[in-house]
Amino acid sequence: MTGRCWFWVIGLVFISMQNTGLAAVKSAPSELSEETKECVKCHQKHNPGIVQEWGKSKHYGANVGCYECHAAEQGDVDAYIHDDKKVKKLVAILVTPKDCGNCHEKAAREMTNSRHAKAGHIIDSLDNLLAEVVEGNRAMVTAGFPGGNSAAAVNGCWQCHGSRVKVLKDGQLDPATYPNSGIGRINPDGSEGSCSACHSRHAFSTAQAREPDNCGKCHLGPDHPQKEIYEESKHGIAYKAYKDELKLDSAKWIVGVDYTAAPTCATCHMGATKDQPSSHNVGDRISWTNRPPVSVRPETMDAKMGLASANLKWEERRKNMKDVCDACHSENHTEQFYIQYDALIELYNEKYAKPGKALMKAAKPLLKPAKFSNKVEWTWFELWHHEGRRARMAASMQAPDYTHWHGTYDLAKHFYTKMVPELEHLIEEHRDSTDPAKAQAARDLQNKLNEVLGNDDHKWYLGQ
Repeated sequence: MTGRCWFWVIGLVFISMQNTGLAAVKSAPSELSEETKECVKCHQKHNPGIVQEWGKSKHYGANVGCYECHAAEQGDVDAYIHDDKKVKKLVAILVTPKDCGNCHEKAAREMTNSRHAKAGHIIDSLDNLLAEVVEGNRAMVTAGFPGGNSAAAVNGCWQCHGSRVKVLKDGQLDPATYPNSGIGRINPDGSEGSCSACHSRHAFSTAQAREPDNCGKCHLGPDHPQKEIYEESKHGIAYKAYKDELKLDSAKWIVGVDYTAAPTCATCHMGATKDQPSSHNVGDRISWTNRPPVSVRPETMDAKMGLASANLKWEERRKNMKDVCDACHSENHTEQFYIQYDALIELYNEKYAKPGKALMKAAKPLLKPAKFSNKVEWTWFELWHHEGRRARMAASMQAPDYTHWHGTYDLAKHFYTKMVPELEHLIEEHRDSTDPAKAQAARDLQNKLNEVLGNDDHKWYLGQ
């Protein structure tokens, strides 16, 4: 879907858009196009809600309408003739970051170079194995997936992470992959991401995008409960009390200047400060990546994803976040918060994550080969993917109950009462195996378990 603003930008000054090959528009149209007027006339009758939402938007005020966003060119993979009896216009259903980038160049560039845009690559993860195979089946058969697909993945994982959108005959989209506004949607034009994941169509409200609940569509639940964590934190409590003072629809919206009562998710991860512009790259202020089994510095993960931000070191990212904190807190307050936070990450990494990985590696020769066919695999997965994430993420956002009772307490309880006994059972089951390899693996696992439990962090378990 390239060049969708072509018909009204002739004569305007173009500048090259980095990483997309598109042109960026310098100014808005002076009036609504005839094509959009024709769209509105029909949609007002058949889809009045869409027109009403658009009518409340800044797009409407700038004379940007249906056709400016949905127009397609001959050869676009998802282009089709809309209503060939009357309208006869070449359009496309999806509006992608490439299309939005015609006008919103900076935002589109930042977003498409962020981790959000890579979220659709969940197909490579353990989560996808769970939804596709363990939880689901292949009973959802569509034209794009004649071999079937998992309804668990289609209705769950893909709706947040984004699907790879498949185009069918005449530009229609496969129902397994659309509707979908997942943040990392992989679009037919090759772009990654979905602006409407946060800026819901067709009002595209900035105020809505700044609301914590907007992020909560995806950032909640047992494995990444940022919404619940935020609501428990002092920041979330203040937001509820002083929401009306936050000026969420302000164009400038500089923390410490335009508002001080409370931050939202957007404030800390994206918002402007006196010394820092707003950004659509949500990773530029994060100094730990707490998603994997062992927390790592964000540039490590960005390098694996092929993101340009792999060159942005964690120290600089932390400096960026401290700049946000210091708009409302003293420098001493901010510095000492980070001492507390880093200590929790070190505790998790050294006491649970690194030993857990080592134990699971030692146990592998004794496990059934299919992933998640062994009880201890479920225990370990939930230790790092659920409880470990909750502890780490809650500490990062100052939510003590989630850090402790939903985090480190559950970590300890399940490490000692589930994982260790399950490993001991494996050792007992195979120590006298007639298979020399199995017997040796059992001895190796016993040695590793002895080493872990003999560490100062775990000696209490042995009564030492």
